[in-house]
Amino acid sequence: MAVPGKPKIGGRAKTAGAKRIHGSIAHDLGVAIVTGHYQPGDTLSGEIEFAEQLQVSRSAYREAVRILAAKGLVESRPKTGTRVTARSRWQLLDPDVLAWAFEGEPSAHFIADLFELRMIVEPAAAELAARRRDGTDLARMGHALEEMAQYGLSNPLGRAADQLFHHSVLQATRNEPLISLSSSIEAAVGWTTIFKQRNRKLPRDPLPDHRMLFTAIADGDPAAARAAMTELVRLALQDTETALRD
Repeated sequence: MAVPGKPKIGGRAKTAGAKRIHGSIAHDLGVAIVTGHYQPGDTLSGEIEFAEQLQVSRSAYREAVRILAAKGLVESRPKTGTRVTARSRWQLLDPDVLAWAFEGEPSAHFIADLFELRMIVEPAAAELAARRRDGTDLARMGHALEEMAQYGLSNPLGRAADQLFHHSVLQATRNEPLISLSSSIEAAVGWTTIFKQRNRKLPRDPLPDHRMLFTAIADGDPAAARAAMTELVRLALQDTETALRD
């Protein structure tokens, strides 16, 4: 049976514009699942009921469910319907899943986990980047820093530049498995930056930390690059913990 008190799903379906309807439905259901409106083990409304409720095609609903299943959030079985899976099966590093989590109020534990992951990955990546970067990498990082300075992290363009900077560091490692994490790291950087500003301005300007890291990478100093990235992530966590207390 459907979950009582479930959130309204599909509110974007009629205003999605160019965005496809099944993507809008997947978004709304994904947010409802990740933010706890649906719990693991809950059964979603049936295909026919859902399609009629939202006045969308059954194929749009099925495609939305396929998107969520690919991210590990649900599973569909004959006769039992579509159920929310255990959190341990969710692809928490999927950029969409991260975005959906931050549309609600992510737990302090989840945010700490994200920063723990960053602390494991990014200092090592910075060390490798200092060894392997080339002129193109440095030009990309330098351009990102210029745009961060121009727009600031309260502006979407500034946040995009921040994400590009972190992506460029991973790209400079020349390590394909590490580079494959870049979209997840970028999403974590972007959403935690937005989260830190939800109630007030950023407590400090992180640009000097990024410039120090850039200098270490440009100088080809692996130890300094690792240390600079470690400090950058540590201070970002400190800022986020301050935001959690607001």
